[in-house]
Amino acid sequence: MSENYIAVDWGSTHLRAWLYRDGRCVDSLQLPYGVSRLVEQSAREVFDKYIEPWRIREAMPVVMAGMIGSDAGWQPVPYLACPASLHELSAQLYEVAPQVWIVPGLKTSRNVMRGEETQLLGAMQLAPAACYVLPGTHSKRVQVANGAVSCFSTAMTGELHHLLMNHSLIGKGLPEQRDDNAAFRAGLQRGLDSPSFVNKLFEARAARVLGELPAESVSDWLSGLLIGAEVMAMEPAESVTLVGGETLCLRYKQAFEKAGIAANEIAGDAAFQQGIRSILDARR
Repeated sequence: MSENYIAVDWGSTHLRAWLYRDGRCVDSLQLPYGVSRLVEQSAREVFDKYIEPWRIREAMPVVMAGMIGSDAGWQPVPYLACPASLHELSAQLYEVAPQVWIVPGLKTSRNVMRGEETQLLGAMQLAPAACYVLPGTHSKRVQVANGAVSCFSTAMTGELHHLLMNHSLIGKGLPEQRDDNAAFRAGLQRGLDSPSFVNKLFEARAARVLGELPAESVSDWLSGLLIGAEVMAMEPAESVTLVGGETLCLRYKQAFEKAGIAANEIAGDAAFQQGIRSILDARR
């Protein structure tokens, strides 16, 4: 396999891609054309317009992961059933065009993931662990044993925060939100104390109306509540490794530390790109 290739993380809201030459990243792009935002374009049309130009000089391999493999993406790609060895991903790639492949997702009897399996493969090599947490719109907790994903769970923490802030009474009429770590910590403690948080959600409004919470800090308080509740609802673990963006991982790290759980972290982009490299290396 050539050291020249393209790695693509194509999710629901964004498309991100990295161009590698001689094993080194020489260019990248980020576009607001996730599979839920294609509008009147097809995934293939977006690919041809923005990624294919990188292949004019050489028809280098392209490996894509994420929602691009869903029924809303380019082509539905089957899930691999857990327990599944992540090292088998390279043998199960789905070719949608010459030298253009999509990585399969993973499934259990009640859960699915797409994109995180590639991050996990990279994280297992860069930061081996038995339990990973991938914060995000749909946060994942993943148990790994002997190089295989044995089980995982999903919490819609990020999506729930967005819905409550934008489509509920909690967020109605609020001014522009600001960073407020004190408010986040207060919400976090409330969530840690009350993992069954449904009857605590209205406090985000009540505390603001009663003058106990600044109107500009509702978002951070709510974020703390939801993350704290998520962490306390997880199955116990002595330690976890967080895989994701720096800002969100820091919030989860605070939550785990307050819960008495050691937490390490690794950048989600670094894990994803290492996962793509590993998949290509396995095909040599």
